[in-house]
Amino acid sequence: MDEKDREILHLLEENGRLPLPELAASLALSGDEVEERIRALEESRVIRKYTAVIDWERAGVSRVSAIIDLKIAPERDFGYDKIAERVARYRQVKALYLVSGVYDLQLLVTGMDMNEVSRFVSEQVATMDHIRETATHIIMKIYKENGNPFFEKEGGERLPISF
Repeated sequence: MDEKDREILHLLEENGRLPLPELAASLALSGDEVEERIRALEESRVIRKYTAVIDWERAGVSRVSAIIDLKIAPERDFGYDKIAERVARYRQVKALYLVSGVYDLQLLVTGMDMNEVSRFVSEQVATMDHIRETATHIIMKIYKENGNPFFEKEGGERLPISF
C-alpha cells in the first residue's frame, strides 16, 4: 500500500459513490490504474464494504438506537474475542468495540422500539456466560454519524460573537 492507495481510501471514505473519472483526475492517475488499485484493496479486505448513511428519522422510519456497555469476565485462552464474536452475530448489533475504562465492550444496537432494545439486552446479551454487567444508554438524537452531520445550517447563518 502506498500514498496513492491511502488517498483512494480517504476519497472513498468521504464518498463511496465518487465516479471513477473523478477519482482518477483528483489522483492524477488513469481510470484503469485507479480501478486496479480499488480491486486490490477490495480483494485484500482493506475495503470491507460499501454502504449508505441513512437518516431514518427523515425517511419516516421509527427506530431506537442504544449504546450498551458490557463488563466481561474474559475467557481463558481467548480473552474477549469469543464473546465479541458471539455478540456480533446478532442483527441488532451495528457496531462492537473493545474499549478501555470501566467497561470492556461497547455495542451500538438498533431496534424498532424501546421494548425491542430492552428485550435484546435482557434476554440475549445479559444472559450470556461471562457477561457480568450491562449499562444501556438510549440515543435520543443523532447529530453526526460516520462523519456525516444530521443537521443543516440555514444559508447565511452567522455565529454569535460577544466581546
